[in-house]
Amino acid sequence: MKTTPFTEKHIALGAKMHEFAGYNMPIEYSGIIDEHLTVCHAVGVFDVSHMGEFWVKGPHALDFIQEVTSNNAAVLTPGKVQYTCFPNETGGIVDDLLVYAYEPEKYMLVVNAANIEKDWNWCVGHNRVGAELENASDRMAQLAVQGPKACDTLQKLTPVDLKSIPYYTFKVGEFAGVPNVIISNTGYTGAGGFELYFYPEVALKIWDAIFEAGEEFGIKPIGLGARDTLRLEMGFCLYGNDITDETSPLEAGLGWITKFVDGKNFTNRAALEKQKAEGVSRKLVGFEMIDRGIPRHGYALLNEAGETIGQVTSGTMSPTRKIGIGMGYVKIDYAKPGTEIYLDNRGRKLKAQVVKPPFRKIS
Repeated sequence: MKTTPFTEKHIALGAKMHEFAGYNMPIEYSGIIDEHLTVCHAVGVFDVSHMGEFWVKGPHALDFIQEVTSNNAAVLTPGKVQYTCFPNETGGIVDDLLVYAYEPEKYMLVVNAANIEKDWNWCVGHNRVGAELENASDRMAQLAVQGPKACDTLQKLTPVDLKSIPYYTFKVGEFAGVPNVIISNTGYTGAGGFELYFYPEVALKIWDAIFEAGEEFGIKPIGLGARDTLRLEMGFCLYGNDITDETSPLEAGLGWITKFVDGKNFTNRAALEKQKAEGVSRKLVGFEMIDRGIPRHGYALLNEAGETIGQVTSGTMSPTRKIGIGMGYVKIDYAKPGTEIYLDNRGRKLKAQVVKPPFRKIS
């Protein structure tokens, strides 16, 4: 298994370790519920160094991004971040990703850890405009510091005014005495906070500084288990579960990142435009349990007559709501919020209701 600069730190702290995307990663430390609530109420630190980073540079950088991604990157100015996806040729999604506009001819793409090789091959294979591509995934480390006390914790360590970094923007500056750290505000938890990108050789220095600064706020390391429950409470998609090579961005409710603007001839545009005009036959929805039960990936979703109308893609017991919540694809007739559907829980038909995420109330 691959390691991150923090792997030995996780092991020393007693984390339960497990393989994820080829990396030896911490799944939990003090327990998923405790870690989840720590991020909601205080501050937690996620090692997300396994994520992939590609640089796109040169005079054709924007042309390349416009061709391979669904969103309109032409609106980005330096310091802005955009959520988008790589559409494939068959109506599905290669991956979802973030585009960082670093300089007028320099962008950083942040991709999912499990898809680094797949995405890199996709980018190289679809680079018809001669953009400069660099896979920097092994030369970058990343921490996500999340929670309502994240700003107070991190502000001690940088002259950069963190309150001047709105959602989906970033700045580059000194952090914990380290120059040229990327400080961004994109968040995957709904609890506020920042992501820090830096070279692996300064990783432990930055980790130690953050934990010292956050001690007064009860800072804790957080594993991938709580990362999943936090994103699910917000209704954020997870690649491999809620979006895949077989799911259309329009089916997944990602029409807002699929921009059919003039001059942007991205992969499979015509087919997706046709799908938008004609409508989709299924849709990704959020639902919460009325009966007691926990939805799990792969469970069937039923109508009142017991007929299968869809399938759960993500599900858990909500740590903040104490009820079962989930996401899944259902036939379009059952996608309206308020619709009663049923979960097939190993032969037991349990009542649920379609709702519009987030499931967690944001303070």
